[in-house]
Amino acid sequence: MANHKSALKRIRANAAKRLRNRYQAKTTRTAIKKLRGTTTKEEATPLLSKVISMLDRLSKKNVIHKNKASNNKSKLTKFVNALK
Repeated sequence: MANHKSALKRIRANAAKRLRNRYQAKTTRTAIKKLRGTTTKEEATPLLSKVISMLDRLSKKNVIHKNKASNNKSKLTKFVNALK
């Protein structure tokens, strides 16, 4: 157990950040699955911009690695461009 007041506060802060990060990462994964489930380009295009924004936010805050975000954005953009 932590012996210092600041260490106890850090434990509380880390727990709150962990929950927030997990929520945002899960929300992004769900949005990616929803985008992959689309069949027309018209409905996929607005979703793509939202997902890209979410991925950028996660990589900026180091929840996911920047290269993982880039790979996801690239693959999703290719997917949307291939739709008719």
